[in-house]
Amino acid sequence: MILFSCPRCSSPVALEHRECPSCTAALAFHPPSRRMVEATGFDIEVDGGLWHECANRREWRCNWLVADQSGARCFACRLVRHRPPADDTLANEKLADALGDQHRLLVQLQSLGIPVDPWFEGDGGLGFDLLSSYSENRVVTIGHANGIVTLDLVETLDQVREQTRVRLGEAYRTMLGHYRHEAGHYYQWILVEQTRWIDECRTLFGDERASYTDALARHYESGAPEGWQDAFISEYATMHPWEDFAETFAHYLHITGVLQTSASAGVVIDAAGPVPPQPVRPRPSYGPDDFDAMLADWRWTSGFFNQVNRSIGKADFYPFRFVAAPVVEKLRFVHRVLTALPPTHIAPTDGFARRAA
Repeated sequence: MILFSCPRCSSPVALEHRECPSCTAALAFHPPSRRMVEATGFDIEVDGGLWHECANRREWRCNWLVADQSGARCFACRLVRHRPPADDTLANEKLADALGDQHRLLVQLQSLGIPVDPWFEGDGGLGFDLLSSYSENRVVTIGHANGIVTLDLVETLDQVREQTRVRLGEAYRTMLGHYRHEAGHYYQWILVEQTRWIDECRTLFGDERASYTDALARHYESGAPEGWQDAFISEYATMHPWEDFAETFAHYLHITGVLQTSASAGVVIDAAGPVPPQPVRPRPSYGPDDFDAMLADWRWTSGFFNQVNRSIGKADFYPFRFVAAPVVEKLRFVHRVLTALPPTHIAPTDGFARRAA
């Protein structure tokens, strides 16, 4: 995720900000250029074109711009296929929180050049069902099926999410993590299982055709195998090859997201003192041959931010033992897949890549 600044006063702002915290300028996000612009009125001119506020700016706190006529929803909001009932005010308030993380996922996919074929343009396209266990009076199962990612909005509640994390013995659990993990299932399906990559994927992660139901039952009955840290990024990754890939994909997005943020801020970890043997300069992106450099930058950058967190009494920023050799090869595979994507075309109205026909 790149850093954003207020177009009026240049102060740092977050992707979800609709108003600058420093000068109170009204803000809007322009997806094609990935920058914040000032929301100056009905018509907002950006790069010679007219844009409008998303119709969900107030109800869903969406700050994205849309190129269509006034009253239209932006690309990100249109990806939401189902939502809680309109009269469930609590769930819909949490929907706005969840959309902030959805926006971060989408902008990162855009920056990596990963295609986002939406569900409303064809079967199997990416979409989101953002539901609530409280509204549905049933457990909403987080997951992916045929392009649709289902998330439970109660996970936006810190108390609920933290209780679940502790109960399951997880090192990390966030809404953004859920988005990235479920996106991993989707992109394994469209970029790996239906392409030349599938045989190599099965060699590294295992055969995804194995019974998922049996694997799920076995995982929750027996847990992760002893010594799982030597081959997997997390305990959950041991459950089934699908979960191993999704966890690895999510970690790849964690790594590249933090490195891009660090690069856009000009972060340099200097070689003075008990730190790296030479300065570490995270890059905004890493090419097909740059995986080892990316991982080396990540070792020092994540270690530095872990120490920053500990400086204010918080747990590690990146709470994982650094990856073992088999995990490195799995991450390398994801990097190779994503940096070897076939040609895409950019939709002029939203700036997102689509797979070439």
